[in-house]
Amino acid sequence: MTQKVEATITNQRFNGKTVVVTGASSGIGVGIARRFAEEGANVVLAARREDRLEALAADLGADRTLAVATDVTSQDDVQEMVDATAARFGSLDVLVSNAGTGLGKEFQDTTLDDWRLMMNTNVDSCFFGAQAALPYLKRSRGSIVQIASASGLGGDRMLTAYNAAKGAVVNFTRGLAFDLGRFGIRVNAVAPSLTIGAEHADHPDAAGLIERFNQRRALTGYSTPADIAGAVAFLASDDARFITGTILPVDGGITAGSGQPPLF
Repeated sequence: MTQKVEATITNQRFNGKTVVVTGASSGIGVGIARRFAEEGANVVLAARREDRLEALAADLGADRTLAVATDVTSQDDVQEMVDATAARFGSLDVLVSNAGTGLGKEFQDTTLDDWRLMMNTNVDSCFFGAQAALPYLKRSRGSIVQIASASGLGGDRMLTAYNAAKGAVVNFTRGLAFDLGRFGIRVNAVAPSLTIGAEHADHPDAAGLIERFNQRRALTGYSTPADIAGAVAFLASDDARFITGTILPVDGGITAGSGQPPLF
């Protein structure tokens, strides 16, 4: 499985700004954190894996990075992380609510604990983050970007609970955009499909999974965390100053299709 992806970041759209990224210890979260650091931001890394956060912080540069071990399903933890952000950097300009988890199960086998895990990790975390960050975002007239999913825009087999949770993120984004627009705060979401990071390189079925997705996509290949990060950075930047309440699919065109298999 090889795909050459090159990008040179020349923008410095976030110089002097502070960005919080939840779920920053792996995958898409790492890609987002790197993108904002490359564009000049102070970056706060929030996730449960403190060892991974510290390693990423050291890589990005300790002077403009803060690692905070955070359980995003705990409102107190999220509040403490946001307050630590303001104490260290004096402001908060962008909140990226990326933390999330998935679950593949037949509906009849889905337990209440499974359901609550999907809702707590994917939905409650966005609610807690927005509430904690709101006083600071009012001052900065900042921006929230939430990571939804193509699975929040339609249904999938064996992903009922995940579909419900990411669908909630999608409409939470839209409603929050209306509630916070009067403060000059923009709220948008990015909806990825299958995204392959370095941690998936040795997955035994990676090539087969990509091929199955390619049968439904307009573009072949696969998205990487850097692809998702580019869309997030755009929505958080002044380049998107009049965009709010938008759900931006970064999925190679999978949601552009009718869902039918190739006919000819």
